Parts: sequence; C-alpha cells; structure tokens
Amino acid sequence: MLSLVAPAIVASVALLPIDRALADGEVNIYSYRQPDLIKPLLDEFTKRTGVETNVLFLDKGLVERIQAEGANSPADVILTVDISRVMEAKEGGVTQPVTDNETINKDIPAHFRDPAGEWFGLTTRGRVVYASKERVEQDEITYEELADPEWKGRICIRDAQHSYNIGLIASMIAAHGEEYTEEWLTGLKNNLARKPNGGDRDQAKAIFAGECDIALGNTYYVGLMQTNEKEPEQKDWAAAIKVLFPNTADRGTHVNISAMALAKNAPNRDNAIKLMEFLASGDAQEIYAEQVFEYPVMPGAEPSDIVKAFGEIKPDTLPLADIAANRKKASELVDKVGVNEGPNG
Repeated sequence: MLSLVAPAIVASVALLPIDRALADGEVNIYSYRQPDLIKPLLDEFTKRTGVETNVLFLDKGLVERIQAEGANSPADVILTVDISRVMEAKEGGVTQPVTDNETINKDIPAHFRDPAGEWFGLTTRGRVVYASKERVEQDEITYEELADPEWKGRICIRDAQHSYNIGLIASMIAAHGEEYTEEWLTGLKNNLARKPNGGDRDQAKAIFAGECDIALGNTYYVGLMQTNEKEPEQKDWAAAIKVLFPNTADRGTHVNISAMALAKNAPNRDNAIKLMEFLASGDAQEIYAEQVFEYPVMPGAEPSDIVKAFGEIKPDTLPLADIAANRKKASELVDKVGVNEGPNG
C-alpha cells in the first residue's frame, strides 16, 4: 500500500514528498477533514470493494500542493469541508468533471452539485443561531433579525472573513442583493458585544459566560461539544445554548457542505469513481454524517440521534454554486462595513 502521510498533520505536511500511486487496488485521498473522522467511512468502502484507501490530511495548502505536484500528483479524490474550499480547488484547476454519472446524480440533489460536475456535496451543516437558554425566550429567529436594535450588545461572532461567515453573507446577497446586505451587516456590526474572535465553540463559551446572548455557529460544533470527553467543560457550553434554525418560516436555513471532487490527474481514476459513487450513496452519507454530526444531502437519509435532537432543519434550497459566486462581494462588504473592528470601530 502506498503510504501518504500519517494523520497528525499541520500545514507543514504539504512540504513532504509522496510517491506516485501505481497499484490498481488503491485510491488516494487528499482531505481537509481529519482522517479519524472519515476512517469508518473508508473502512466500509474497503470492506465492500477491496480497494485500499490512502489519506493525506492538510488543514491548508491542499490546492497549492496539487498544483505543485502537477501531472505527477497521486491525488485521486479531494474531500473538503466547505463550499469555499471546494470552489478554490475548482478555480485552482486541480479538479476534473464527472458528468453523466447516473449513480452520483441520482443520490445527490442538483442544488448540492456543481453544474459542471466538478464537485458534489455529501453532507450539510446549518449556519444557525446559538441562543442562551436562560436569557433568550424566543424559539424562532431570522438572519434579518440579527440587525434589529433589540440585539444591541448581545451578539458574538467569529472572524467575519472566515469562510463560514462569508458563506452566510454571500447567501444574504443572493437572497436580498448587495445594498440590503451592506445595511444588514452594518446593523449586525452595531449589535456585537465585542470584536469578532475565536471559533464557533468560543461563541458558545461566551454565551455560557454571559458575554453575549446569541451567536452564529455551525450545527456540528454542538455535537462535538456535547460529546467532548477530553475537554468536558465544553459540555457545559453546549448545555447553556439552544439551537435556533433561522428562516424556517420562509426560505430556510443557510447550509454549507462537505464535498468531494475528482482530482485533475487522478492516476487511479476508476477506483476514484468507485469511491465517489460509494460516498454518494445513502448508507455512506449516513455513516459520514454520524461521524461529523452533519446532515446527509440525500433525501430520506437520516442524521444521527444527536443531530436530530437539535431540532428540524429546513435547508435553504438556493444552489450553493450561486452562493459561492457571491463570496468575493461578501468579503468586500465585510471590509467596507468594518465588521471585524467590532461595535465601536
């Protein structure tokens, strides 16, 4: 078996050499998602097909790595954790289209696929509102409401330029236009309790500490906090919040995806397609979704009991490709409004 790189990996891993894969019974995966989270999924694939899997985990620099390897890259399949990252792979020229594949197209709805077939969503996570169980009575909210004066000094968010927030802002542009979204961002900025900082879990921690009453966060972090045995204090942060799914009464909650793509120079193309067809299946989506506390994209496939307990999600059906097209505008508006300067900046 080809050995790629051991899982304990940081960005510097991208500098290590990899031998080109030649064996017929292998498929090489370049992944933004940590190997332990996808191991049960890949083990099941190997059990069913006999094809061995090799994983290279990179938390950054994945596209640059494949570009540098060029035609000799061993990458077969790319796994990403965000629409921005899979779009970076497509725009960086390191993917190739998979078109007219009846198996994949049957299992993955069209709005979770690239129109050109260069990427496919596998699971989704909602960009939701974490709300204090003690200080927030309402059980429904919209993204638009986050700019209302009633929330002044009560909202926490991570870096507004983070891809998770850029995705949400891009969806607001798609739904309302650029002018409205600029006004909305100004209202959101004015309602912040502090300068944006930390990650999504830190926003839950801030609610637990009483620093703010609501925050933006991804659904899967709630599951990660609830089950964190290494840092049990995170269970207290999760217990302090309830999950509100914005815009349930109208267009639905903004969702982002984990996704897969076929690498441009895949040396094991047939095995790569086998893996992609497996990953698209309902069984695989359920295994994947349970591991990462996300939702399968295939209609009828079930999330885990932990995820079900968050409440029912009504996903926004706006094609993610349309949202991705507004990423640049979203980033420009963040800087124009000065969201990361905080409420007094």
